Amino acid sequence: MDGGISSIKKWIVLYPIYINSKKTIAEGRRISTSKACENPTCAEIGDCCTHLKIPFAFEIDKAYPRDFMQRGRVRVLLKKDDGTLFNPAISSRKQLMLSVAELVPRHPGRTKKQEPAASTSGAGPAKSGKGGKKKR
Repeated sequence: MDGGISSIKKWIVLYPIYINSKKTIAEGRRISTSKACENPTCAEIGDCCTHLKIPFAFEIDKAYPRDFMQRGRVRVLLKKDDGTLFNPAISSRKQLMLSVAELVPRHPGRTKKQEPAASTSGAGPAKSGKGGKKKR
């Protein structure tokens, strides 16, 4: 490889499950649900890395061991070979996960999809007065 970027094997691995608010900590979530986002994809994580000016690479043939049905992960490089950070605001894996999780909901491909879902969920809890114990 070229001088600026080291072997991809040394890059940080970021699975979408790490920042998925729908998953539990036992299922592999690594940050709090309040900061996590709903069902992120590898493509969205990659776009967020581009926005943060951090080099990344997709590994589509790989899967998270606890959920091997969901394919794909993203490799991210935080530091250059000389030890300097690509983005001074992000110095650790945890900061990277929090930053990406914050950016994913604002992803351009996501904003259109989320609006119809939000309007239908508002009508969901409205129930009629019927229901409860039946008299015998």
